[in-house]
Amino acid sequence: MAGKKQFDVDDALEAAMVQFWRAGYAGTSLDDLSRATGLNRSSIYSSLGDKDALYLRCLDRYTTRYGDRYEQALSGASEDPLRAVRAFFDVTLKRIADPGLPDGCLIAQTAMVIPTLSPGIAARAVEALGLQRARLRTALTASKLTGGDAEDFAVHIAAVNQSLAVMSRAGASDKQLHTIIDISVSALSQALHHP
Repeated sequence: MAGKKQFDVDDALEAAMVQFWRAGYAGTSLDDLSRATGLNRSSIYSSLGDKDALYLRCLDRYTTRYGDRYEQALSGASEDPLRAVRAFFDVTLKRIADPGLPDGCLIAQTAMVIPTLSPGIAARAVEALGLQRARLRTALTASKLTGGDAEDFAVHIAAVNQSLAVMSRAGASDKQLHTIIDISVSALSQALHHP
């Protein structure tokens, strides 16, 4: 049928997201995006937008996908906060261990190059990190952690979570990643049991 798109936008966005995730914003050219999506440049522009717009769509896709998984993991924080935080970290560990996905985290690698990005992309990365902290703060507050402690641990756990992605990209072993998590969960346990 004339005029009908001959590709699946969802598949193209997924391919673009993985390409950006693997190589970063600066390391991904329009030719790379064309190869990854199977679309020519004009199709990318007309259907997915320019490189900045496409990157923003990919960040949103990534944030929603993993945000929903983190929300689910933290849903039991009021009953068992330590188990919920471990489940939160497990979302990251499963992503890291998936051989079909690039190492690291698209949000973390975006945040690390904020000074070189457009203001729109930089703001979206900061927003995604803020959502992560807010999600953790809400869960930790529900666990009866006091307000200041809930905020402090939300910042800490979000930072540890981002560092897991960076460490995995740098070749940290599974054992090292679990040790990092264990130390954070131990500190949280002490705060919960000795307010």
